[in-house]
Amino acid sequence: MTTQPLPGPGSSRRLRLLLALPKFGIVLLVIALIALLWLLQRNEVEEERTALIKDVLWLEQNLRFHLNGSEDHLQQLAVDLVQQPEPSRTFRLRAAHMLKNTPEISQILWLDATQRVIDALPSSTLPDQEIEAFGLAYSRQAFDLAKQFGKQTYSEPFFADGKRAFVELMTPIFEGRQLKGMLAAVFPLDTLLSSQVPWWFTQKYKVVIIDDNDIQYATKTSVEGNSAQSYEIPFDPPGRGLKLRVTSYQSGENMLPRILSTAIILLAGGVFWSLWLVRDLMRKRTRAEEALRGEHAFRTAMEDSLTVGMRARDLDGKVIYVNPAFCRMTGFDSDELVGTTPPMPYWIPEQIDETFAMHQAVLAGMAPPDGFEMTFQRKSGEHFHALVYEAKLIDGNGKHTGWMASVLDITERKHAEELARQQQAQLQFTSRLVTMGEMASTLAHEINQPLAAIASYNAGCLNLLARPGCATDDIKPALEKIGAQAQRAGKIIRRVHDFVRKSEPKRAPCSLKDVVDDCLGFIEADARKHRIRIETHIPDLPPILADRLMLEQVLLNLMRNGMEAMSGNEEADRLLSVRVEQGAHELSVCVVDQGCGIAPENRDKLFTAFFTTKQDGMGIGLSICRSIVEFHRGRLWADNNTNSYTGRGTIFTFTLPLETS
Repeated sequence: MTTQPLPGPGSSRRLRLLLALPKFGIVLLVIALIALLWLLQRNEVEEERTALIKDVLWLEQNLRFHLNGSEDHLQQLAVDLVQQPEPSRTFRLRAAHMLKNTPEISQILWLDATQRVIDALPSSTLPDQEIEAFGLAYSRQAFDLAKQFGKQTYSEPFFADGKRAFVELMTPIFEGRQLKGMLAAVFPLDTLLSSQVPWWFTQKYKVVIIDDNDIQYATKTSVEGNSAQSYEIPFDPPGRGLKLRVTSYQSGENMLPRILSTAIILLAGGVFWSLWLVRDLMRKRTRAEEALRGEHAFRTAMEDSLTVGMRARDLDGKVIYVNPAFCRMTGFDSDELVGTTPPMPYWIPEQIDETFAMHQAVLAGMAPPDGFEMTFQRKSGEHFHALVYEAKLIDGNGKHTGWMASVLDITERKHAEELARQQQAQLQFTSRLVTMGEMASTLAHEINQPLAAIASYNAGCLNLLARPGCATDDIKPALEKIGAQAQRAGKIIRRVHDFVRKSEPKRAPCSLKDVVDDCLGFIEADARKHRIRIETHIPDLPPILADRLMLEQVLLNLMRNGMEAMSGNEEADRLLSVRVEQGAHELSVCVVDQGCGIAPENRDKLFTAFFTTKQDGMGIGLSICRSIVEFHRGRLWADNNTNSYTGRGTIFTFTLPLETS
């Protein structure tokens, strides 16, 4: 593939200028169109608002004109009922005429001064029953106000007759200054709108009668859709706090200019987008090969700099890629590895079955997420340890095409871990020697006792033998005591020998009670020397799987630390307690002293290697103890002895799992 020459700086600037001019013109055109549309829309909204307000004012005046006419007729009827000789006939004639010519009135009632119905039209269903059920309070209130002020009064709106909204107009009937009765005209609000709002009005608007709480009492409209804007005007009287809300609806008129403007804007956007694509294509074409070469060089440099081996396999297990680090690790060339199928040339023949089983597990997607260790061989036949991490190989379309492995050579790390383990074992052995060296004088004194007893019994035997007539039975008890003391001395020497000898850790079933007894045998002489009492609480326990010498080392170290911590106590307060408790899955061993305790600033560093609070201490005892306990899959920690009657001391606790095999 040949590389196209890059354009010079001058031609690039001219190209950018030529491409920028049409874009600038299109942007100006779009801005002008948007501004024009905004102005037209604003002018249209203002015109609609003005027309809405004019129509609302006209509607309000029309409704009030009809209501005023009804008020005048009722007022005249109230005067005629007092002046005419036959008021009942006058009421019937005039009320029927009003109901026929005033459709917004559904009923007219003639009430006496006590609000009792004298007559009503229409009288088939007297509304006083509905009024008592729903609007009695409002009627009485309006009645009282009309009586008090002596003029016509509207009631507050109320719902009745199947949730229809009504208002009542109370017109007082006076003879002189004495109230003779009351005319009540019932106005259904929905009927008021349906009779007085013309059809052409409802083709453009929605008329709603509401109150201050937006409760809707009546509505009328013939259109549906999205509301554009609304206008409210007080409608009081008739109702107290009522308002007329008139809402206009969006019309489909004048859509052609908007469609044309939208089409022009879309066309301008398409041209702008096309110019932008042409610009990008021209720039990308000149840089494509250069970017490809740079990417290839970068990938090659990255692969060559990696120290982690990378190996890719397809879904069938065939090697499709290896990086230089993996080739250096195995000693094979890339051509020797790519395309190979199991068994791989770097597999160890002696471990072919185990390696192939792990290979199948990886292909099945069951590789451990934290990686796994394998042993491979180089081309020279040298074995090396490898830590392998497997991950899915996903292509650009998101399809799973194989497995990518990261391979780390951990041979040196394995050697370092083995060396550290050997050093730890040597440190434990040194610690036992140090512990035994510190107890050497006490053990020597302990051995001197059976040796002195042997010498005394031997001298007694010689004296008995020097006497004439010495019998065998006289010498036999002394000889038996000599043998017992010799066995005691031998047992002490064997215990010391077993404790200080160097051996590999070996976990075997052992009795924890025997371990504690052996430790007491070691330390009881030192305890007597320092006037320390030792108490043990050990129930019958099952055998556990442990290294006996290691457990003895832990117990001896903790017991000696407890004894040293109580060196400054009064003799009565020198008590060391060893308790063993059995749980569901583990044993807990507690070594409790009444000593000086652990300072808070030293608690976090207590088990740190080479940290000590003793003047002649090495600082490795507790660190080794924790390592031994963790080797047995247990835990070791320290707590303050809050139950001590001296108010101080420390409780060292370690756990051991209940395992017998």
